[in-house]
Amino acid sequence: MMNFGNMGWGMGYWWIGGLVMMALFVWLLYTLFGRNSVENRYRMETARDILLKRYARGEITKEEYNSILKDI
Repeated sequence: MMNFGNMGWGMGYWWIGGLVMMALFVWLLYTLFGRNSVENRYRMETARDILLKRYARGEITKEEYNSILKDI
């Protein structure tokens, strides 16, 4: 009978590649669905944000901006 005991047929260091691939996969998931992107996606615009955008686009004047801002 042949004894194949320790002839180097094991996995060796290939498992490191698997760990690297798993780390990349976790990083990709975190980048796509991470806490910051979820918060930004579902963040509600405040009245002040909308007012500032309208002023930046030139839809309202500075006086109108200040008047509305006081009401908010």
